Amino acid sequence: MAQVLEFKLPDLGEGLTEAEIVRWLVEVGDVVAIDQPVVEVETAKAMVEVPCPYGGVVTARFGEEGTELPVGSPLLTVAVGAPASDAGAETETEGSGNVLVGYGTGAPPARRRRVRRMAADVVTSVADAPAAGTGRRDDGPVPVISPLVRRLARENGLELRELTGSGRDGLILRADVEQALRAAAAQEATAQEATLLPPATLPDPKATLPGSKAAPATSTDGVTRTPLRGIRGAVADKLSRSRREIPDATCWVDADATELMRARAAMNAAGGPKISVLALLARICTAALARFPELNSSVDMEAREIVRFDRVHLGFAAQTERGLVVPVVRDAHTRDAEALSGEFARLTEAARTGKLTPGDLTGGTFTLNNYGVFGVDGSTPIINHPEAAMLGVGRIVPKPWVHEGELAVRQVVQLSLTFDHRVCDGGTAGGFLRYVADCVEQPAVLLRTL
Repeated sequence: MAQVLEFKLPDLGEGLTEAEIVRWLVEVGDVVAIDQPVVEVETAKAMVEVPCPYGGVVTARFGEEGTELPVGSPLLTVAVGAPASDAGAETETEGSGNVLVGYGTGAPPARRRRVRRMAADVVTSVADAPAAGTGRRDDGPVPVISPLVRRLARENGLELRELTGSGRDGLILRADVEQALRAAAAQEATAQEATLLPPATLPDPKATLPGSKAAPATSTDGVTRTPLRGIRGAVADKLSRSRREIPDATCWVDADATELMRARAAMNAAGGPKISVLALLARICTAALARFPELNSSVDMEAREIVRFDRVHLGFAAQTERGLVVPVVRDAHTRDAEALSGEFARLTEAARTGKLTPGDLTGGTFTLNNYGVFGVDGSTPIINHPEAAMLGVGRIVPKPWVHEGELAVRQVVQLSLTFDHRVCDGGTAGGFLRYVADCVEQPAVLLRTL
């Protein structure tokens, strides 16, 4: 006999207390496998797909898309258990050994077992199981569980019986369907050349899914109100707290970046992975923080202490469609320019696709803000609380500059440092910024200090 188990919203880490349901990935009556993602939620840190630790049939869901649930509240219930004919062989409760913090299954995690046969048997006994033709092969059930996968295939005229799933036990995943659609588009384009739309114009599966848009706005009498929640709400809270608590000050300087750009061009011409300007600036930052460690710190006002960090976890501001996020490069002081370039690229791509984890967005000790990508020269950014400083970098553009006693056109950049005046005075902040500018103007200065 099936046992109904309740799965509660787990603790997603970093002290988060609630999450907003963005998109349900399963319907009531769907069969889920152990550790299959069942819902996509947005916390104040990131978008997260939550896997279910049980395998069975979904009997109830709690919370509509767009609502917030506190950690520990019921998320869904799953009917777990083998059919009577198999009771002697499989009587243990299905459970996952890979749990998130706070899964709280109530018992030690059970060993993993194959769930494909059980899922196939149980789905035939559920009243709202998939209709014939949408979830069955001629010789048995199609190994696909997610209704989103079925709908994506149906809307694009894809026959699921012809696919081989890449998931456990041949489970057909959304990635399998998307790959098949791309392959079909490429084959069709080759056969008919330019008579069809290019692959880039094919429907984006994610764009058609419910809940993928920002928080809904309401408009009344010409006034539009947009809820401050999710990442936008977290940014608002954090920036407001920074302004309330941190007595910040900003200093800035123009620097001739011509030699830095030449050094980068020479490094990239030598072959190997390309080095980004951001990585060179990050390398300069970590060297400057080694000389001026006061800026790699935080203030604990309850204890009335300045907390100085020995390790540099470097955050960098990244603008995404979902808002401003600050991914963190761990132990940036131990990485060279090539390693920094790779990590920046990885985190930027994760930010762009919404795959940053809460751990990717927390724990920073200093932030590098390249607002030059927006085509501006200067800014006075708000410090990323609870850090003590942020280095801002404007665009690098040709400008008239006195070089070796003569007027010349050079690559000039404006650097700014916003700092917490509680951790240091202007002399330290000015010394840090001057050292950064010297390294930008003469990269050999950095080599002398390594």
